Amino acid sequence: MELVETHNEEPEKAVLVSVDTGIFDAEDSLDELEELARTAGAVVCARVIQKRDKPDTATYIGSGRIQEIKEFSENNDIDLLIFDCELSPSQQRNIENETDVRVIDRTMLILDIFAARARSGEGKIQVELAQLKYSLPRLGGKGAELSRLGGGIGTRGPGESKLESDRRHIRRRIQNLEEELAEIAKRREQLRHRREKDGVETVAIIGYTNAGKSTLMNALTQAGVLAENKLFATLDPTSRALTLPDGREIMLIDTVGLIRRLPHHLVEAFKSTLEEAANATLILNVCDASDPHCGEHLNVTFNLLNALGCNGKPIVSVMNKCDKADNLYALPNVGKFCMISALTGEGLAQLLATIQISLPPTRRKAEFLIPYTDGGVAAKIREDGVILKEEYRADGVYIKAVCNVILIEKNKQYLI
Repeated sequence: MELVETHNEEPEKAVLVSVDTGIFDAEDSLDELEELARTAGAVVCARVIQKRDKPDTATYIGSGRIQEIKEFSENNDIDLLIFDCELSPSQQRNIENETDVRVIDRTMLILDIFAARARSGEGKIQVELAQLKYSLPRLGGKGAELSRLGGGIGTRGPGESKLESDRRHIRRRIQNLEEELAEIAKRREQLRHRREKDGVETVAIIGYTNAGKSTLMNALTQAGVLAENKLFATLDPTSRALTLPDGREIMLIDTVGLIRRLPHHLVEAFKSTLEEAANATLILNVCDASDPHCGEHLNVTFNLLNALGCNGKPIVSVMNKCDKADNLYALPNVGKFCMISALTGEGLAQLLATIQISLPPTRRKAEFLIPYTDGGVAAKIREDGVILKEEYRADGVYIKAVCNVILIEKNKQYLI
């Protein structure tokens, strides 16, 4: 008899569950949760919303609704219940015991998507760290089950030992990952210092997930970044050089996408990546202009930028997908902004011009008289700057050019 390995590729059937306490729009949040579930590969069969003053401490949604969900799950072969919150370990255990269906929450779902999207070594470390910090307090329930195996004398010890062993292992792994991330953050800081020393200006692309950041990156730099109509299609940061119309070369940096109520485990794990925005010369806040909640999405990004200490840093709001927007005049007034379509190329020239005038001035006109014995300086000015006039005189080479202020400062002894 030959054993043949089979793969079940049928998507999991899921039910979304939420409690509406009035703190946020539960319907909008479930719309986002459904998109997250679709991105993870699930098929949403039903949505449950219960209005309550506060979630039930035992089962989050209350015993009556839990029974309704149990009956629906049994009748429709539901594989998964996804709760639009972060469940406590006891709530998750109680719901699974009551319904006999696997339960995950919003945080676990996002972590699962991040784990599937991570490609670089840094991204994988960040996701694993977030997953371990999330799972550590949830080992209690499993340990209790282990301690009851057999139900008699002699069964408790091994269960408790296994639980403590798992906890120690996870804590050690968390410490190792944090040390690895600290080294990566140190290297990232060294790269930032090198860019600052070399006078390289950085522009960070930040914004809500699926707003078109990767498509914009590809349109401006031909970076070849994966661009899909999915949440968190790309997770790893990408840096590419971009030459502006005035000849300035900048570094364009794509960062991880944001989402409402992004789990704090992820914010902490991806802090070094998000700090690219905090240390950038200019920030492009990309938003999907065709989304009816684009104003709220902009606020999510602004709040995170404020938390990262970006107050006072120049920000350009980039309203992407304007070719799909129903009413451009109804878009929120967000100060300096550009209307573009990264997919069609509409508005990209205006965006480049806006980036150019929004960056602090780093180039100016200067006149040099350089001795023939120091021809390397003249060559550097020709390479870096825009030559307006050049003459060979008796006492040296006269050059009038627009070039980098750092280069001017380095060769100020030759200034006229």
